Amino acid sequence: MKVHVASASPATSLSEVIAALAAQMHEVDAVIARRLTSDVALINQISGYIVHAGGKRMRPKLVLLFANALGFEGPERFELAAVVEFIHTATLLHDDVVDESSLRRGKDTANALFGNAASVLVGDFLYSRAFQMMVSVNRMRVLEVLAEATNVIAEGEVLQLMNMHDPDVAVDRYLTVIRYKTAKLFEASARLGAVLADAPPELEEACAGYGRALGTAFQLVDDLLDYEGDTHALGKNVGDDLREGKPTLPLLIAMERGTPEQRALIRHAIEHGELERLADIVAIVRATGALEATRDAARAEADKAKECLASLPDSKWREALLEFCVRSIDRSF
Repeated sequence: MKVHVASASPATSLSEVIAALAAQMHEVDAVIARRLTSDVALINQISGYIVHAGGKRMRPKLVLLFANALGFEGPERFELAAVVEFIHTATLLHDDVVDESSLRRGKDTANALFGNAASVLVGDFLYSRAFQMMVSVNRMRVLEVLAEATNVIAEGEVLQLMNMHDPDVAVDRYLTVIRYKTAKLFEASARLGAVLADAPPELEEACAGYGRALGTAFQLVDDLLDYEGDTHALGKNVGDDLREGKPTLPLLIAMERGTPEQRALIRHAIEHGELERLADIVAIVRATGALEATRDAARAEADKAKECLASLPDSKWREALLEFCVRSIDRSF
């Protein structure tokens, strides 16, 4: 089937594109509200709490942006945008239990309020509801994309668990966790827009490549903000990654560039999840240039994402996707 291209409108400002996207996200929110309904009151309470707790909603926006850029205007885009948000929300519920987190998006985590067992089970509900929804779209390719994505995300979770408290993790292994755990759902979200538009395989792959690179950039910035931001701006506790024993890129670079004494301090902190000397570790990370090096790595990924957009026709939606790359890097929360 031929891909119908949205006509370009050079005079359309970015603010108008954002307004149009916001209107479409209202449609997604309506789907989310309808599909969250359960006969079990606690499921409604917890799932509603986490879904409506804020967030950038980048993954559902990618579904819409790529569908729009390739001329697909059917209601299935709203359903699938809600699906990826449900999958993402399920991973957050599970992550916060595994990481023993108490703060997300500036609010108490669901596990802190409702307990670990309830959070895990409601996460399972969101996963299963997402699969009910994707079946309703009646597209085998959609099922293939999302089934693979959820499986890879689970592998990423286990890989990250294996990396915990290990200061000798190689950068490649750290990046593999990002590709699996975070970037895979970005990739799937972008790919779904192309699938809905019946884009040819090479164009579908270009869309997926954009999502993969953008998701990697996004996580790299998240990791550096754990040592650069503040709790109020981030909406999570600064130093959480260190407390959890996560050897993220800022720490790996700081160990590579630091003195033996600095290296020993960071190693000990990773091994023991120690926050007592967090201020000293933040100072080392900054002094060694590890934060800027991490942001440079994120910028390189964002540049890859931009290159993938060369396959898309000029349109206001393509411009919005380019802007996504800029905003994913130049953010402080």
